[in-house]
Amino acid sequence: MTHIQLFVTCLVDSFHPQIGEAMVGVLNRLDIDVDFAHSQTCCGQPPFSAGLRKDARPIAQHTIEVFEKTTGDIISPSGSCAHMMKHGYMELFADDSRWLTRAQSLASRVYEFTEYIVDKLGVTDVGARWEGMLAYHPSCHALRAMRIDRQPRALLANVRGARIVELPAAEDCCGFGGIFSVEHPELSAEWLKRKITNLETTQSPTLVTLEAGCLMHIAGGLHRQKKQQRVIHIAEVLNYR
Repeated sequence: MTHIQLFVTCLVDSFHPQIGEAMVGVLNRLDIDVDFAHSQTCCGQPPFSAGLRKDARPIAQHTIEVFEKTTGDIISPSGSCAHMMKHGYMELFADDSRWLTRAQSLASRVYEFTEYIVDKLGVTDVGARWEGMLAYHPSCHALRAMRIDRQPRALLANVRGARIVELPAAEDCCGFGGIFSVEHPELSAEWLKRKITNLETTQSPTLVTLEAGCLMHIAGGLHRQKKQQRVIHIAEVLNYR
């Protein structure tokens, strides 16, 4: 049995643990043994994105140290966190050869959830079933930074009973963008309204995304507007049978 490490992310751990549970369910079904390092914390992306590199370094160093004690690939339900560990750490430790070497070793083990299933395992059908329409929102970091789009779409295409409908202007940001939504709340709110309007035109009751941040942001907007649609992580769809 293949053995992997789950990097659960802050938002999943704190607000949406069902996403982590769904990931484990899908991976177990694919004969993957999932381990969880309890000393893991934030990957350091929030301070890094805010330009607080000095604050991000000890967080990144802790993450490296935690996973150096483990074996197997590291799977994350977030393209943004995966990108931070695979690419952000390279920039963060560019002037420190010792930590850069350790960061490179970690980076070689990191995969986003759908990327791992499709590209590493070579699987596009996990035996999932979902009755009804699904629209897909490509999260910015996964799409633009990690070039992950084909993988989630291939997995969704093989969900039995599901009818995948195209989301208009799907590649547009939902307005979350981590600290962007805090620093530019007016822009964030307008982009969110546009995303919700586009979702409504699909008539799909469910929007699928790869990121808990996008999920929380769009779901919050739907709730405030008293809309009936819901937002779920792709792991939840793939774990449903």
